[in-house]
Amino acid sequence: MENVADYFGCMVFNDVTMRERLPKDVYKALRRTIEEGKELDLNVANVVANAMKNWAVEKGATHYTHWFQPMTGITAEKHDAFIVPSEGGKVILDFSGKELIKGEPDASSFPSGGIRATFEARGYTAWDPTSYAFIKGETLCIPTAFCSYSGEILDKKTPLLRSMDVISKEAVKILRLFGRDDVKRVTTTVGAEQEYFLIDKKDYEKRKDLIYAGRTLLGARSPKGQEMEDHYFGALRNRVADYMHDLDKALWKLGIYSKTSHNEAAPSQHELAPVFTTANISVDHNQLTMELMKKIAESHGFACLLHEKPFKGVNGSGKHNNWSLNTDKGQNLFEPGDNPKDNAQFLLFLVAVIKAIDEYQDLMRISSASAGNDHRLGSNEAPPAVISVFLGDELTEILEAISEGKKAYGKSKESMELGTHVLPAIPKDTTDRNRTSPFAFTGNKFEFRMLGSSFSVSEPNIMLNTIVAKVLKGFYDKLVDAKDFSKAVTALVGETYKNHKRIVFNGNSYSNEWAEEAERRGLLNLRSCPDALDTFIAPKNIALFKEFGIFNSVEIHSRYEILNEEYAKTVHIEALTLIDMINRQVLPASEGYATKLADGICSKKAACPHLRFDAEIGQLEKISVLTDELYEAVNELQLATEEAEAYEGSALAHYYREKVLPLMEKVRKPADELELVVDQSVWPYPTYGEMLFYI
Repeated sequence: MENVADYFGCMVFNDVTMRERLPKDVYKALRRTIEEGKELDLNVANVVANAMKNWAVEKGATHYTHWFQPMTGITAEKHDAFIVPSEGGKVILDFSGKELIKGEPDASSFPSGGIRATFEARGYTAWDPTSYAFIKGETLCIPTAFCSYSGEILDKKTPLLRSMDVISKEAVKILRLFGRDDVKRVTTTVGAEQEYFLIDKKDYEKRKDLIYAGRTLLGARSPKGQEMEDHYFGALRNRVADYMHDLDKALWKLGIYSKTSHNEAAPSQHELAPVFTTANISVDHNQLTMELMKKIAESHGFACLLHEKPFKGVNGSGKHNNWSLNTDKGQNLFEPGDNPKDNAQFLLFLVAVIKAIDEYQDLMRISSASAGNDHRLGSNEAPPAVISVFLGDELTEILEAISEGKKAYGKSKESMELGTHVLPAIPKDTTDRNRTSPFAFTGNKFEFRMLGSSFSVSEPNIMLNTIVAKVLKGFYDKLVDAKDFSKAVTALVGETYKNHKRIVFNGNSYSNEWAEEAERRGLLNLRSCPDALDTFIAPKNIALFKEFGIFNSVEIHSRYEILNEEYAKTVHIEALTLIDMINRQVLPASEGYATKLADGICSKKAACPHLRFDAEIGQLEKISVLTDELYEAVNELQLATEEAEAYEGSALAHYYREKVLPLMEKVRKPADELELVVDQSVWPYPTYGEMLFYI
């Protein structure tokens, strides 16, 4: 059996490989670029490119691509061969530093929110040396950022890298006030837990809704769902275990720290969790993970579903974004220390996050907003649309005491005087887990649980980094000239918590009582994706992104347009798919079965005229009534999709949310009832029971 340690990262041009293959001076120059953002000299880039090409060719690669993340939510790649023509009709293999550093893909067909017209095709990709190149198939993939010819960003990586820089800058300034002059950089680290469903590929291929929309637009309840709670952490089925084994192996070869796999709550639902790594690398790894999940599923006869709510009536799939801050000296800023100074620092960063989440609830909601996630949030399986922060009772008690100028008690019940140079000793692992909280502190990190399973994790981390940087900048201005720094920190921690504690909630976020309490506290409840998106272009949010150079005004508005358009297109495709399924599958099947029933009744009456045949007639009447109801509903839906042409932008997104989606549910109701009464042998697609339990 192969040793994982022997092949882990074997398909990655990582630090070990670079150290082995690059001259020392070139390696040091590249490390300066990675660690300090220094510009890479073209001569150095040529040496790196040649070494990278030679390594890739030895691994069987024939092509290279600038691998980037446009606003589609998936990755993009244009493959170029290493070959260069030579004399005698031969070729040589070549790869230059210029080709490594910059590419020029067509930018016109990617979402741009109006930044790029169709005839303006040029775009540029720029190498991100902080994320290692890797080999996928026979192609060397070079992680890159993507921007337009005129310089506006068109991807999800560039703003993430910018946000990582700004939070590092502001965090380092705070740490200097605590005497941490040795810290040069603070890095955002992320671990993205990924939920997904596996179903038989043959069932998937029979369902147009799964193929076109990623979720079942029709489907009656199965006799059994997840009510027995017998799937969560249960023994893996052999086919699933084999799939997970092959997936882990493929991920490990790409240097992806896949650590934990298990059955999730719903039948046929599973989860994969990685080890934490730097935010931009974590984003790259998660995009690769989702791609490989689908690819490897096919080789096992599965279809991997990453939609947030592929099946009505059972849990949907989320993605938990575990976010933390670490210094280049190895200290986690969200981990309590062993002395008052470290604890003061911990509490200051803790309340910075609380303040940031409270002041920018809308941006965190936007980062989790999509047509798919609207079906999942607030359904007793995922956090509601209300943002709140879970701290646990002990941390809350300590912060309450500080904010009121009282003595704080920990588990030891030993008090610490506040307002002096001493802060309470805070034990590690002070909190239990709260699976209902949207944003929970879990010991040394914050877990953002609202994301949908298909999401890129770049968006929430762009938001988190930027809003926390904003708060830290304000903290620095208040503390830099303090005469008594310790007292000033204590006062700032108490004041900040007091002003923003409305966002803290340690109870059951799924409860109706919390929704009512949140409204009393004045918290936002942006129930739908279009409602959330409308806040993106609020003046305070535009000012925030411009202040830190994350987006300019044009880029903010372009993203706003892209997200609204994506929502409207998603629901439009779903509506057309549903109409097609009803007209071409459900109605013919129901009408055919009704005709068969009617013919049977006529034959029986002719043979036995003295009998009433109430059961058969009742069944026929029920099917006929439901078929008529379905016919009327689908025609109403068809008309609504045609009327949508009168709207655009945000108005179009709201139209699909408020008019089209309810009509889709109106269509679904009689269709699902028909599924339960029409003979299963003539029903046109696999049922929930077949898909979820027959693997």
